Amino acid sequence: MRAWIGSQDAATVTLSSADELMSIGLRQRPRMALFDARKNAEAAFSAVQRVKRDSYTAVVPCAVICGKAKGDLADAFDAGADEVIRDSTDAAEAVRRLDAMLVRSERDLVVHPSTRLAGTSAIETEIGRRLALGEYFAVCYADLDHFKEFNDRYSYNEGDRVIRILAKLLHDVVKGTCAEQGFIGHIGGDDFIYIIPYNAIPSVCGEIVATFDLLAPYQYSEQDRRAGYFFGKDRRGHLDRVPLMTLSIGVVTNLRRSLSSARQASQLATEMKTYAKSLPGSVYTVDRRSDERVTPNEPMPAFREPRAGAGE
Repeated sequence: MRAWIGSQDAATVTLSSADELMSIGLRQRPRMALFDARKNAEAAFSAVQRVKRDSYTAVVPCAVICGKAKGDLADAFDAGADEVIRDSTDAAEAVRRLDAMLVRSERDLVVHPSTRLAGTSAIETEIGRRLALGEYFAVCYADLDHFKEFNDRYSYNEGDRVIRILAKLLHDVVKGTCAEQGFIGHIGGDDFIYIIPYNAIPSVCGEIVATFDLLAPYQYSEQDRRAGYFFGKDRRGHLDRVPLMTLSIGVVTNLRRSLSSARQASQLATEMKTYAKSLPGSVYTVDRRSDERVTPNEPMPAFREPRAGAGE
């Protein structure tokens, strides 16, 4: 096993607790994780479960070394292990199986190739999981304003760099505030979904829009940054002043209304995101409708949630 790990040409860290593993895993996702379950199988299987429960670390391939105890093999796979190696497994076979595990992890990784965040199917699964648990949570849909015009002026590569900056910002704020209770997904392009406990909305969303406003101007040339705009073509091909990029976030929760499916939550978050985009600047808007107050033909009451230091 040591020889195989060494052959991967990667830095290795030996840990003694699941807390240490999750702390590292949430900061920088490991290439793989190997668990020794021969002395304390219960602790090893519990650690595997924690890795696999969090969407950010769940994609890390996990291999478990088991002893001869009856049931350990099944328990390891039930915990979420991607591969299980018995103490008595032939060395050549173990290497083959571990190599195959890494191949599978790359092939089956359902994440956005640019940001490495969870994709659409994982987003739907996570919303469904939280609905099944009956916990209160918020689905937040983040979208860049004037991103297409930025791409047209500065190139696709620069636009892709902005996408990665936003992905990193969302991840760092959500995970830094909510740890394992936070989820970040990338729908595609400049569209992101993150899921947080409902009571974390002001701190997370406020920090995200405030930080984005600090970072966004520095993605432009000094001339455009000083002017606060540039001349470019809008979606209809008309030449006009294009403001610097801002961030709009639409938020929906199940605090005042029942959400029946991931599809419904996504649709409502999209509605709120569309409303947020109609407001100036970087903002987040929260859907405050309730089951008691809303009927199918009733217009949606729109709210703008001010961030710290900003007025209505």
